[in-house]
Amino acid sequence: MPSSPHRALRALLALCTAAGLASVAAPSAQASNGSGPTAVVAMGDSYISGEAGRWLGNSLTNSGSRNGTDRAWTGSGYDPSRVYGSTAGGCHRSDTAEVKSAGPVASSLINLACSGATTKNVIRASQGGQAYKGESPQADQLAAVAAANDVELIALSIGGNDLGFADIIATCAKDYIVWYSYCHDDQQAEVDAKIDGVMADVAKSVDEIRAVMTAAGYAASDYRIVLQSYPSPIPRAADNRYGESGWTRTNTGGCPFWNADSDWARDSLVPQLANRLKGVATAKGVQFMDLRDALQGREVCAKASKQVSSTVPASATTSEWARWIDSQSTQGLVQESMHPNAYGQQALGRCLALIHAVPTGNRSCRNTAGSGASGMYLTTG
Repeated sequence: MPSSPHRALRALLALCTAAGLASVAAPSAQASNGSGPTAVVAMGDSYISGEAGRWLGNSLTNSGSRNGTDRAWTGSGYDPSRVYGSTAGGCHRSDTAEVKSAGPVASSLINLACSGATTKNVIRASQGGQAYKGESPQADQLAAVAAANDVELIALSIGGNDLGFADIIATCAKDYIVWYSYCHDDQQAEVDAKIDGVMADVAKSVDEIRAVMTAAGYAASDYRIVLQSYPSPIPRAADNRYGESGWTRTNTGGCPFWNADSDWARDSLVPQLANRLKGVATAKGVQFMDLRDALQGREVCAKASKQVSSTVPASATTSEWARWIDSQSTQGLVQESMHPNAYGQQALGRCLALIHAVPTGNRSCRNTAGSGASGMYLTTG
């Protein structure tokens, strides 16, 4: 069967764009829904790529299946490719990544996101973007996806690495374990110094996605961009089940942070980043999905959740939904720390499915205590 004229046009335009043939302009509103398989695409960093999808809760047991929490366990060893496929040790696109856990929202669920990515790894190479972990910039990859599919929605999670989110977590943990000092004061100053530039780059990433879609023949009404924020992986001090003194937060809970730093991260840093990302979404006319409260009560060390043990099985209703800090590197890779685990990603996938069904307006996604991913729900705002 011959391909549809709309799909053929998209392919031609993508090839012309790649070849630098600027004289070939994209006609307005040439694309239409149905020209190729429908697709939902994920772009951005580790919070959407699927980092930490290997884990079903956290367990102190360091052998075997770690009480059923380690999905890489083969029965005789560990094979992370069972979860991350060919991206194990790299982009960490897990089989439970947000877009893969969204359910039957489209014919194709495509994950272009990469753990560790910054806005430079989203922006097209022709516009100063950079390849990352052996892959072309994500906007350049999107051109091929847009040509071969009918892209309905693009979910974008970006900016955290530009801001140095991982470095902030590492600094705060070191200040608790080694220096016995707070991190929030100096780290807040660094965030304030960087955040305007980061948001400008996030805005440029949105512009780049739009430019690629236009070049592929899409009208603005043919697809949506959903810019999302980040969930907090640690609870407020009042919600932490381990005391501030002693070593339980480090050696047992895997959440080595002072109360003051925990409250700062949960009630200042994460909201500040979410609010600024919402501002970008508003300025660029795209949807915003606020995930700041998505893991409420399911964070590492949260009182409302439990570690997995020989007597407490892994469960989406009782286990933690984020990966702890394995400071001794006895389980998996340290880079998985402080990311939504398989349960958390399934929950975020449900959030994506819910907003896919809501064509306009900003939304917040939250969980229902005692429920799994099916208990996620949206609120306006």
